[in-house]
Amino acid sequence: MATGRRAERIEWVLRRRQPDLTIVAEDIHDPHNVSAMLRSCEASGVMKVNFLCMEEKAPRIGKKSSASAGKWVERRLFTDPEECYSTLRREGFKIYATRLDGNAIPLYDLDLTQPCAFLFGNEHRGVTDVSARYADANVLIPMMGIVQSLNVSVACAVTLFEAMRQRRAAGMYDSARFSEEELRRLIEEWKRK
Repeated sequence: MATGRRAERIEWVLRRRQPDLTIVAEDIHDPHNVSAMLRSCEASGVMKVNFLCMEEKAPRIGKKSSASAGKWVERRLFTDPEECYSTLRREGFKIYATRLDGNAIPLYDLDLTQPCAFLFGNEHRGVTDVSARYADANVLIPMMGIVQSLNVSVACAVTLFEAMRQRRAAGMYDSARFSEEELRRLIEEWKRK
């Protein structure tokens, strides 16, 4: 049973959820990275996260680093990249692979108010060639140092918070992105968590 304050907070959060913003975590295996990514997703308003596990097992969710964020973010598991990306396309997402290459677009040059799914690759191997073929574009976070990559969970946070910055400026967190009926259903569901 949700107390009054908890119920108010649940409604406040759900009214700000962004069902057209998501990530794909491809073979991310470190539980700390996965948990930190879920925490960034929850904090930026992501409703659902996609795990694509082709070589690695489904990741464990660490309670300490996720701060229970996994409880508030839906998770889908895919083992077939074609199924994963065709599902996202049917749902209207543009897919961006976070991959360094000569054609990568700087993150800050993208319009992230459109439905978008960001693909983050394995900690050691990065985004696979297979997954990169499904992407609409490769994106990069501009860096001014010698090191050209961030930890995957940090890259996820930077990316999602740039999306949140753009979406806040566009007023996308100001009103619910669900119908009132769907919002009420979600509120009742979350009260039971």
